[in-house]
Amino acid sequence: MKKDIPEHVVEDIAIAVVLEGETPASKNWNVYIINLKNVAIETVLITSKGYGLKNGEDVKTSTLRHMIEKVEPHSSSRIEAIDEEVFGLNNEYWISYYIGSEIYDKKFIFLPESIVESNLIKVPLVNKPGVMVGQ
Repeated sequence: MKKDIPEHVVEDIAIAVVLEGETPASKNWNVYIINLKNVAIETVLITSKGYGLKNGEDVKTSTLRHMIEKVEPHSSSRIEAIDEEVFGLNNEYWISYYIGSEIYDKKFIFLPESIVESNLIKVPLVNKPGVMVGQ
């Protein structure tokens, strides 16, 4: 039953939308998973999607699926590029991973308009400006 399934708390894992570079015409953004743990995480499965209201209409993006074999301790791995056009939507990243034989999972959501210049920080381990959720 559901009570028999152990609940593993996801800690020291974050998702960051990082500004990689910019030109006068556009900005280049990528999404990273950040492993702040002292152990590697393995078989990392990620689904990403955007949803919400745009110009008064419901909008949903395609669901993308990614797999990263291993993210070493105190390191990051690029998940995908992201377009500024979806920053006005909820951007959801559902992460599942293993540590040994134990599985962990968590949903990370960037709320609409949260990826803005006033929220930029220096993202740990990537050392570039971005917006981070989790940890």
